Amino acid sequence: MKLTDVKLRSLAEPGRYWDGRGLYLEVHPAGGRYWRMKYRHDGKERRAALGVYPEVPLKLARDRAEAARAILARGRDPVAVWQAARELQAAGDLAGAWRDAAELLDAGDDPAAAWRERKAQAERDAAATFEAVAREWLGHQSGRWGEHTATIIRRSLEADVFPKLGARPMAELRPREVMTAIKAIEGRGAGETAGRVLQRVKAVFRYAVVHERIASNPMLDLKPAEILKPRTVRHRAALDDKALPPFLAVLDAYGGEPSVTAALRLLMLTAVRPGELRGARWAEIDTAAAMWRVPAERMKMKAAHLVPLSRQALEVLAAQRRLSGTDPAGLVFPSPWYPGKALSENTMNSALARMGYKGEHSAHGFRALFSTVCNEHGHDRDVIERTLAHVERNEVRAAYHRAAYLDQRRKLLQWWADYLDTRKAGGKVLKLRRGRA
Repeated sequence: MKLTDVKLRSLAEPGRYWDGRGLYLEVHPAGGRYWRMKYRHDGKERRAALGVYPEVPLKLARDRAEAARAILARGRDPVAVWQAARELQAAGDLAGAWRDAAELLDAGDDPAAAWRERKAQAERDAAATFEAVAREWLGHQSGRWGEHTATIIRRSLEADVFPKLGARPMAELRPREVMTAIKAIEGRGAGETAGRVLQRVKAVFRYAVVHERIASNPMLDLKPAEILKPRTVRHRAALDDKALPPFLAVLDAYGGEPSVTAALRLLMLTAVRPGELRGARWAEIDTAAAMWRVPAERMKMKAAHLVPLSRQALEVLAAQRRLSGTDPAGLVFPSPWYPGKALSENTMNSALARMGYKGEHSAHGFRALFSTVCNEHGHDRDVIERTLAHVERNEVRAAYHRAAYLDQRRKLLQWWADYLDTRKAGGKVLKLRRGRA
């Protein structure tokens, strides 16, 4: 008759109490209770020790006995395999250690050597925490980013990922844990940030695989669209053409800091990004050639950009040189309030808000205005895109654009500056035929 948990708890008399197929509980006179399994190997009767009751309950004892029988079926002695498996045993999983040792012995491998390698790998995994590998990745990538970008990426991980997952070995992290961290970011209303942080976490895991910190990447199937809710894309506020005349009049009448007004004028005339303009240095501007060379480190796509300067842009720069030409850092638009620092985008947007355009126009919105008006007036789309420093993905076309479009961009930006003057005066500009600059 098989043993039951109830019967086991009531056993008091010394003796052997059988469960079947060689498994029994041996009760000693002193009170000790030991699981044993009797079997035959090579014609000899043997016994295997399977643990002490109640630390090893009935179900686990049966599992171990079944593992021993499987080893017997392979023609091996369970006790001999157990001796080889001692170092492989983990968390009391004797049956699992037996199976591992038997497979290693069948393959001609040394179980002790396998255990040492597993231990070493476990130590490597423990050292490869997410934060440790992520900081290594940040250092590796820093040369590809500007200082501002690197700071934003590092802070996003420090704020939203390191506190929850940073101390965990990467080999132990599962997609569900990463999803939970990303959903928490989305839950506070930062859906766009959540998507970006997810991409950064996935990049850290790719780096960890390439540099052999982990064996495989469990985050490959995490897709933002399958984790995060759909978002309504909100474009930056921008004027339309009809609003230009009153805006230009307000800009002329604005009584704020002259450098801020000049920055807004040049931003409008050149259609560059606010960050590209704010960091402008006098050394980048060749007034004789009417050209501004924006260095790669300040460009979004990390490629130097030539900006032809219209007559009106040169006039703005000439007036601004009288204000900042002696700036120690060589900045064209230094902050009026923080010496050594550039004008901030918030300062320009605040000026637009004080003019009455809060929520209706932004510093970045000048680019959308430029693109819309130029396209509506029939200018070459490729020339417009190159003026905006949008990168052509086709490498052959990209090379051609760099070589051939400078003159067309110069003409386009002069047309744009003249157009703004005409709109300020209330006149009309005839549309050009498509394809002309």
